[in-house]
Amino acid sequence: MVTNRQYRTELKYSIDYADYLALRQRLCPIMKRDAHVRDDGHYIIRSIYFDNFNDKAIREKVDGVARREKFRIRYYNDDYSYIKLEKKVKLNNLCVKLGAPLTENEYRMLLGGKLDWMLSHPAPLVREFYIKIKGLQLRPRVRVSYTREPFIYAPGNVRVTFDSDIRTTLWHKEFLEPHVSDISATGTLGQMILEVKYDGFLPEIIQDLLQTERVRQQAFSKYRACRRFG
Repeated sequence: MVTNRQYRTELKYSIDYADYLALRQRLCPIMKRDAHVRDDGHYIIRSIYFDNFNDKAIREKVDGVARREKFRIRYYNDDYSYIKLEKKVKLNNLCVKLGAPLTENEYRMLLGGKLDWMLSHPAPLVREFYIKIKGLQLRPRVRVSYTREPFIYAPGNVRVTFDSDIRTTLWHKEFLEPHVSDISATGTLGQMILEVKYDGFLPEIIQDLLQTERVRQQAFSKYRACRRFG
């Protein structure tokens, strides 16, 4: 069960490359790099999102449904040794993510429509996902890929990320293929997404660093952007 105490505030901003350079210069002296980044300070995220034939997740986003959820499977840096099932629950600007690791074999069985193993899986989220797949007729719909540069700040458990090169490919059964074929999902050259996440409060020092005349908070869904082609 998800309680309000588990929710984090999540704010999103669409920025251009000039905004990124300015903000990054401010943040670097104060915030630490995430420990999981590559030597270049980034990592690649690939996620496949599930939805039903009626595009329930997209419609709830467009209709402004206050509480909504999405299921996705995610891995990093094209490393298939760590694959994770995630459920993301949104309540206005609050969000919480629940996760469960999957083996590559489990993931391949899921993709192949072999689902019975999920009923006896030790992770409650996997068992819940089985029920949602059956009850809501969820299916894999699209793969979303992007490059992330993350920064962290301990007070408030703050996480600031810059996401760039957001790319999409319609679903096909070779999700774990070594070479990914996809296209840009953003309509503006150099568009990036700034995300700010924190627990109970956003420290004043971080608020001040993020304040610029050009950057304005706005709703942005990578899943919705990557479904623009179907």
